[in-house]
Amino acid sequence: MTQSIPDRRLHLNVGINTTGYLGNAWKYARLKPRDVTDIQHYLRLARLAHKGVFDAVFLSDMPLLRPDPASRPLHTFDPLILLTAIAASVPDIGLVATVSSTYNSPYNLARRAQTLDLISGGRLILNIVSNFVPEVAANFGNDPLPPRDVRYPRAEEFLEVAKKLWSSWDWDAEGEKPEGQFWDTNAVEPIAHDGEYFAVRGALNVPRSRQGHPVIAQAGGSDRGIDLAARHGEIIYCNILSRGAGQAFRQRVTERAIAAGRDPSEIRLTPGLVAIIGESREEALRKHELFSGAGSEDGLLVRFTREHGIDPHDFDPDAPLDVERFIPDPGRITAIGFTQGLVDLLTHERLTARQVVRRAEGNHRLILGTAEEIADQIIDLWADGTVDGYTYQPPRAPDDIEEFVDKVIPILQDRGVYPTAYDDRTVRERFGLPHPAARARPSMPAESLA
Repeated sequence: MTQSIPDRRLHLNVGINTTGYLGNAWKYARLKPRDVTDIQHYLRLARLAHKGVFDAVFLSDMPLLRPDPASRPLHTFDPLILLTAIAASVPDIGLVATVSSTYNSPYNLARRAQTLDLISGGRLILNIVSNFVPEVAANFGNDPLPPRDVRYPRAEEFLEVAKKLWSSWDWDAEGEKPEGQFWDTNAVEPIAHDGEYFAVRGALNVPRSRQGHPVIAQAGGSDRGIDLAARHGEIIYCNILSRGAGQAFRQRVTERAIAAGRDPSEIRLTPGLVAIIGESREEALRKHELFSGAGSEDGLLVRFTREHGIDPHDFDPDAPLDVERFIPDPGRITAIGFTQGLVDLLTHERLTARQVVRRAEGNHRLILGTAEEIADQIIDLWADGTVDGYTYQPPRAPDDIEEFVDKVIPILQDRGVYPTAYDDRTVRERFGLPHPAARARPSMPAESLA
């Protein structure tokens, strides 16, 4: 495939949760079950990612354990603590921590996050999520999970408070200090926030970091989630399954960012991507069936009917799907974004179920084939600006990260779309994002000028 190469950088992050992204693929990976609670396992994954010059390692999170002996726990260690250990041992690479705005307080989260951003030299990205699983609420008290019209306004205010806190102590705002004075208290500006959900007074006891504050990522695909992303998101981890769907998604974000007074060119789309590499496309198809747990294409179709409440006895897998039947209820408490991805795909392409099951896996874009074919498909939606890059979710860890780094990354580098080494920049600078505006330096009192 001949592709024109634009004058901009392809961004790639990589997920490093436990055994990988696909729940059944652990059976075919080179690891032991207890590796998921061994720091050496995660250091190995981060070092593989560093070898591949990935922009960042990505940890999704949910504070919930669902015991299922047939599958693996996807989330174990607290992301901020785990990424702190990785930052101390693996240089350069960015660190994406998923954190809840529903079950955190702004001050504590702002303090922990700014600490990691400061000690890592400006490498932290915070993926702010509004919890959507009702069982999570039971781990934090007797109240049920708040509805979407509470969770998202709370997340909005949460970020407003965190940003105020992150700028409340700014070393660069210091003036001339009298002899014997450790610091200039003009560098500190306590906040006084009284809102619907939070009341916070005081300054953060961790100063601004090299990149100002952590980069803000957001993963919402619902209408409320897109609003939050448009107002605060700098990197959007979304669900884009096709060119048409991606362009429509970017247009929605752009319009809402402009309405919120933001420059949409300061937002990066890095949707999820599941890549399965084979020596041939046929081998990749068989690996998909194996790693997904379906066992065959028929198994994939059975899973599709079960997940979408379709009667398998009255179902033609080769008939075009009706998009209307997949539109999610906007009032439901659970996640909308993943289902919306399928709706967006079917809105822009007329597809059968047999085609759809090879286009998405784990609700993210699925690409299959040889290493060359995988590279072609990665470049495809990036080259015309539909996306700015991807968050690669390996079916198995470490196996598929290793294979991607050894086989796909060199092709992207040879084609001139991907770097061969890191430079000494913050993760914010690497993504071409602006530095958050610092507070205006206060005027020095007259007596200090004497």
